[in-house]
Amino acid sequence: MRHSSCFFARWYMGLFIDEASIVVRGGRGGDGCCSFRREKYVPRGGPDGGDGGRGGDVILVADRNLNTLIDLSHAKEFAAGNGRPGMGKKKYGRSGEDLIIRVPVGTVVRDAETGDVLRDLVRDGERLVAACGGRGGRGNARFATSTNRAPRYAEEGREGEAREIHLELKLLADVGLVGLPNAGKSTLLSKLSRARPKIGAYPFTTRYPYLGIVSAGEYDTFVMADIPGLIEGAHEGAGLGDEFLRHIERTRIILHMIDIAPQGGPPPQEAYETIRGELADYSAELAQKPEIVVANKMDLPGSEEALAGLREGTGLDVLGISAITGRGLEDLLRAILPMLRSARGDS
Repeated sequence: MRHSSCFFARWYMGLFIDEASIVVRGGRGGDGCCSFRREKYVPRGGPDGGDGGRGGDVILVADRNLNTLIDLSHAKEFAAGNGRPGMGKKKYGRSGEDLIIRVPVGTVVRDAETGDVLRDLVRDGERLVAACGGRGGRGNARFATSTNRAPRYAEEGREGEAREIHLELKLLADVGLVGLPNAGKSTLLSKLSRARPKIGAYPFTTRYPYLGIVSAGEYDTFVMADIPGLIEGAHEGAGLGDEFLRHIERTRIILHMIDIAPQGGPPPQEAYETIRGELADYSAELAQKPEIVVANKMDLPGSEEALAGLREGTGLDVLGISAITGRGLEDLLRAILPMLRSARGDS
């Protein structure tokens, strides 16, 4: 099996931040200028005040090189540049600089007050103007008419738009690993990719999602996500809660891993039914996603009998693997690829 040479997920100090609330403010428009042209050899002067510059916009841009909102967790307010005031000789003020805020691809932007989705940034480079800059004020030259040839007033610049927005990251992955804690999801990801999630013989060793690029065959690659272990009641906040269930929403297929030889945990069929129930309670659409059921730890005694019982009890063609020894991983990849191509709509 050929492994990917790329480690997809880069984390900052081990922290994964997938939610943030910030205030964004567009720049204030510059004031218009009240000025009159007075030159020695110009017999007729007149108003020549220029317009103020427009305030800058706050723009969110999706960046595929980011995978956490950690950079937005240290500051709560982001403001674009203000426009400069107009000047005499009908000179326009300079517009304020736009403020570009880069966020990971897969970030959902909501208005914090109404909860409305402003944009779902799912493509690299996709942009959203989160707060518009204010319009610049008009100079007095703009107000000159045949009946008012010397207006002595100008317009003030407008304030920029201000709003609080809530950012929610939903990872984009082809295959999402789900299962009870200690099912072996992190071990499988580490075997199939260069990702190095934390692995331990105790529950909830995975505290946040990990992504890895899996190479399968000569040209096929796909992104696999290791989602922290779920328990009964996760959709209501139990265990690590439903905060990570949303990351499975974008996956094309679900790889449901079951500990076939649990040490003190629920029997395999009960484990399967628990996770299926949590997915259905969280989202009916999520429960309808294509699924591959995998029985892990087939290297342990009694696993063959347990696998036969799981297949009979669920009526499913459950694949048997051992993530730690590599047994059955080639068969698993052969099962994933056609289902993934179908979900992608590949010919």
